[in-house]
Amino acid sequence: MSKTNFRWVIIGLVFFITVINYVDRSAIAFAMPILSKLFHLSPEDIGLTLGAFNIGYALMVFVGGLLVDNWGARKVWFWGALIWSASIFSTAFATGLAYLFIVRLLLGLAEGPNFPAMNRVVGDWLPLKERSTALANGLVAVPFALMIGGPIVTSLSTLFGWQVMFMILGIVGMIWAPVWLYFFRNFPERSKFVNDAELAYIREEANVDRNRTSLEIRREHTKVPKGLWKFLLTNPTLLSNDWAFFVFGYNLFFFMGWLPTFLDKTYHMNVMKIGLFTVLPWALATILLFLDGRLSDRILAATKSLRKARSHPIWISQLLSGLSLIPIMLYHDVNIAMIFIALAVGLGMAANPNYYATNIDVIRQRSGTALGIMDFGFAVAGLIASTLTGLIVQVTGSFVGAFGFLLFLNLTSVVGVLLFHHPDREQFKA
Repeated sequence: MSKTNFRWVIIGLVFFITVINYVDRSAIAFAMPILSKLFHLSPEDIGLTLGAFNIGYALMVFVGGLLVDNWGARKVWFWGALIWSASIFSTAFATGLAYLFIVRLLLGLAEGPNFPAMNRVVGDWLPLKERSTALANGLVAVPFALMIGGPIVTSLSTLFGWQVMFMILGIVGMIWAPVWLYFFRNFPERSKFVNDAELAYIREEANVDRNRTSLEIRREHTKVPKGLWKFLLTNPTLLSNDWAFFVFGYNLFFFMGWLPTFLDKTYHMNVMKIGLFTVLPWALATILLFLDGRLSDRILAATKSLRKARSHPIWISQLLSGLSLIPIMLYHDVNIAMIFIALAVGLGMAANPNYYATNIDVIRQRSGTALGIMDFGFAVAGLIASTLTGLIVQVTGSFVGAFGFLLFLNLTSVVGVLLFHHPDREQFKA
């Protein structure tokens, strides 16, 4: 019997909702010039509105991991997508600061379970040898969405107005939700689209038993092992992975939130030039992240070493990204800035699948919870990057100090991964 390949259809659905996720969360930035004039928002009001998402996201991402591990990705992702799509849709009816704050807070809360759900799906639906590739296929949606989100959102706003733009974005998510509910099951054993050959391939077993009850399958794949929390909060590999992902998040939010302002203040670029330039870093990140996932799985197949397949890409990525910042600090030249910002963003995002895969490799039984802890640090990094960068620039009068602090963070992550990141020898034993 030739095996089906329905697991990749599921990963395709994961990719699509993650694109929607990031386009939705970034859409308000492009509408903010209009909204700030319409509702007379001060800079502090704008910061509060944008920060509302991070508050909601930080509150829910950890809880979202627990929900995914206990209730399954099928229901959690369905309801999460519906709620955040309703939040985006209702933004069209904004009446002022309080309204915007509430819908942004709701958006962050609803999007919290997204990446824990992704990790859970990959852990349950993909064999070890394909997990990094699958994660890359899902996570490449992040830079891809940032690359295409600006043109999409601005085009919709120009053609139909900002209210209709938010309505259209909300409807897209609402369409995805029932499709997910129809095609996805928490475990491939329960999917009518997966034959026995594919199930055996996923489970890496010669024989599979479809006669087990859903409860038996759930107990096997979602049981709470003894010593779980001590392991999650003290394991050196997970802790160094969490810190590296915190630094990754700081990098991402630094460039996502401050790159246009840096180009405006430092090189006096107009809006059109900034929009064109910001496509390049995210395009490079899309390509490198996509390739990294495949490279990681190939290294694992060739060496049987998670250290070589997961750890090394992480520290190499962050080292090269950090070093790319040095020419930006030393030379005041727009061409140098364009080249090395693209390299810093692209190289920094390349290893994204390896952070996620490490959680699955080390503790697959509760990979959603482990990812929730890691993603909580990511959300906190976003809050710090947004506020601290502004403080540094205000005090020093330039972005040099902000880039220097970013380089320092990258180097701490490199040291942490080299010393403590050993996923081969520190896997959880139930």
